Amino acid sequence: MSLIEVSTPPSWSELRQTVRDVRSHFSSRGTRTPSGLTFRKTGGRTRLYFLSEPASKRDTSLFYTDLPPPASQTHSNPQWCPLIESGFQVIPGPVSKEEQLLWERKKCASWGMTSYDLDPVSGRILFPAGGSLFFCSDPASGHTGPLFPYEIQTKTPGARLNATMCPHNPDLIAFVNSGDIWVTHLVSRSEVRLTYCHNAIAGGVADDPLSAGLPSYVMQEEFNRFTGFWWQPRTSSTRESVYSLLYEEVDEGGVEIVRILGFPCTQADLRPDVEEFRYPRADMPNAVSTLRLLRFTLSPGSQDEVTDIVQYDLVTSLQSLFPWMEYIVRVGWTEDGEHVWVQILDRSQQRLELVLIPESQFERSSLPKLGSSFESPASSNGPSSPLDGLAPAPVQVITSEQSEWWVSVHDILKFLPHSEPGQIKFLWASEETGYRHLYLVTASIGGPGAGVTGDSGALSPRIVSRVPLTQGDWEVVNRQVWWDESHQVVYFHALKDSCLEKHLYCVSVNRPGEVRRLTAPGFSHSVEMSEDCSMLSTVFSSVNSLPGCQVFSVTHSDNTVDGVTLHSAGWILQPASPDKEFPPPELFSHCLVSGHKLYGMIYKPHNAVPGVRYPVVLNVYGGPELQLVTNSFKGLRELRSHLLASQGYAVVCIDNRGSLHRGAAWEAWLRGRLGQVELTDQVEVLHWLSSVTGYLDLSRVAIHGWSYGGYLSLMGLIQYPSEFKVAIAGAPVTSWQLYDTGYTERYLDRPSLKPNGYKLGSILNFVGQLPEEEGRLLIMHGTMDENVHFMQHTAQLINLLVKHGKPYQLQIYPGERHSLRHPDSNEHYLTSLLSFLKKNL
Repeated sequence: MSLIEVSTPPSWSELRQTVRDVRSHFSSRGTRTPSGLTFRKTGGRTRLYFLSEPASKRDTSLFYTDLPPPASQTHSNPQWCPLIESGFQVIPGPVSKEEQLLWERKKCASWGMTSYDLDPVSGRILFPAGGSLFFCSDPASGHTGPLFPYEIQTKTPGARLNATMCPHNPDLIAFVNSGDIWVTHLVSRSEVRLTYCHNAIAGGVADDPLSAGLPSYVMQEEFNRFTGFWWQPRTSSTRESVYSLLYEEVDEGGVEIVRILGFPCTQADLRPDVEEFRYPRADMPNAVSTLRLLRFTLSPGSQDEVTDIVQYDLVTSLQSLFPWMEYIVRVGWTEDGEHVWVQILDRSQQRLELVLIPESQFERSSLPKLGSSFESPASSNGPSSPLDGLAPAPVQVITSEQSEWWVSVHDILKFLPHSEPGQIKFLWASEETGYRHLYLVTASIGGPGAGVTGDSGALSPRIVSRVPLTQGDWEVVNRQVWWDESHQVVYFHALKDSCLEKHLYCVSVNRPGEVRRLTAPGFSHSVEMSEDCSMLSTVFSSVNSLPGCQVFSVTHSDNTVDGVTLHSAGWILQPASPDKEFPPPELFSHCLVSGHKLYGMIYKPHNAVPGVRYPVVLNVYGGPELQLVTNSFKGLRELRSHLLASQGYAVVCIDNRGSLHRGAAWEAWLRGRLGQVELTDQVEVLHWLSSVTGYLDLSRVAIHGWSYGGYLSLMGLIQYPSEFKVAIAGAPVTSWQLYDTGYTERYLDRPSLKPNGYKLGSILNFVGQLPEEEGRLLIMHGTMDENVHFMQHTAQLINLLVKHGKPYQLQIYPGERHSLRHPDSNEHYLTSLLSFLKKNL
């Protein structure tokens, strides 16, 4: 039987109050989960720093705890101590467009202190907040009281992005401002512009295509690299007063300019807000990146003046050495500072190479620069010469990856100490077996046969050994790995026991393949380790347990993984059971008729009556690069699902084929078929779930999602109009030809080469198949969406809906980007969603 509503539908004000009550309920029961955990040895003990919400405030702040706890403490568990004085108040300034966009790319969801940079030797802490930069110093003497941060004053207008301390002089801080790299000295308070890419007198985006130190949109959004400059570690040959920065110069001159029309912010200002930025659509030109290096001298004495700024370029550009290169996806220095390493990727994303560039490959630049008054005579135009007069050593490819689908870019790379001359050893991850696994690679560098080979100028790796450390039908997670040199052990996150639970594992390089799990089963873990691998912290949870945080010391009885023992050093946060008023979802699995096993979760309607069937909301994402179903706590982030379940809806979430963490072939199920195959899995599981639960009313199913989920919500109403009664599409992609290169071409290739995938995956080609009944389609979108552009996607869809005479409802959010960040917008969205479902489902 179906649940028949005979009462009058609730009013808008009643639904809004329901939303407010649920949000208030979850906010008042915040778990204060620690994040950004960092270990530091100081004052004879280990100090653990972490970010979390204070007990009486929402804004995130910085805390610490000492391990072991001081003798004066009355209990054995570490105590939360605020590092920042309670009287310190950040007065929020206007948030710049650059900061807003960086938050969007990083998917930041917290307020207050969202990140910090810690120098472990001096205890200097640097953090952005309220549109400004602040610093404080936690001395090594075991300071126990809170600190009062000082604002780093500046004469430059605009945001200071990605501020980073020099690793061997924390008084020096580099940052990006208005498309250029600057450095400030905390003692002398001097501030110097190091690059001159940005033209301050340019008329707009079209006249100012160059920037330094900040990656392009595609690099941030699709490859998760947010840094565009890198301090060189101190080398044995570098003078104490000389500092070097490697940086990326980005030329977006060939990239299409997109204009977003906003709405007036106030009644007094009726002019619309227009934003211009570069956005490369599929098949269009990308930004072009060039690696450069600059050096400067910090004069000794009380002035600490930055002088002798010299620019260097590669002797032979990467574009010349690798004509197939399209993206510079990862960059860094080896630990000894002698080499730059670069990961480069072709446009089809099927070929990746890890390249080692000796420091001597950089020569003094002969190009004229703007702002020559800042440059020393040493940096003026003249004959080019290699860095420090060294003869250039060869550039060398030290490993390469190829895939018939695409190469998944990752962050697992760790160079290891190695005594053999002419060789380099490193930890690396590869999907060559179909699953991401760890390898210990030794490669030859320098000497005969190294460098450029063949007429094409290609370079080839010379692998001495490539030892698989892990293997099997499971995946190493793309997270930092830790190397214990004294015991020859590697620590890493993986999904060996279950694709629903992330754990910390270890493997000895002396006994490859012998992998041991170190964290407790039944939970998903996120682990941080100290630099010497002697301590670790884990933040863990399950669907049935709120997050907890525990600290362990690590000891060894021998050099095998069986000799590793964890000893509890106390609880930072004790886990608790979920709120009884909002029960957790139930996890389930199901084998498709194809034999593939899928996972899902269901939020059961509150106070469900046996024998009654309830309306269903299919919460869908369905695209690549994401896993929704995990054995981890679903709290405030899943407030929408809890809200709907409390209002009598069964909320179902399913990871179809193509989702993350199931291997390369699993993810490649979507290759060339975006929008064509995902919902087949979703519908099959939905029917099976209805048969086994007995309380799903499949005549009343809504499909709702955001971004890719919004796209599939539209596809659901097109492909399965009899399965889905209503669709609520949030910020939907409507044509992949209008989306960016890095994402779209990875899964569909270029439209000029594979047009059929774009044709079959376009909502705009199937608008005529949408139903003609009212109350079946609601579209929601922020007008300032910089990712899925409102005018490019939703506006074109609406134009065709009108042309075909199709009914629809539209809810726009002026000034909102791809994520709805303002609390008022979020409240209105949830109320609108609930109102639409109450009326039409």
